[in-house]
Amino acid sequence: MAPTAPVQPTKLNSLQISLLRLFERGMSDEDTLELRRVIVAHLSQKMLAEVERIDAERGYTAEDYERMLNAPS
Repeated sequence: MAPTAPVQPTKLNSLQISLLRLFERGMSDEDTLELRRVIVAHLSQKMLAEVERIDAERGYTAEDYERMLNAPS
């Protein structure tokens, strides 16, 4: 088995640094969970908007999705 290359560290972006600073001050488990839910809701909303954009661009219908889901893989 060939040796693997060492993992190179990456720089944190400004959002990641801000979040680390936020958590540094200490948060309750309840606050942490609420913040996670807000982030997940935000990212979910962005993902759904992208899916809707692609649907409109490609003209996908419910039947197209049904066919894709049932196609042999």
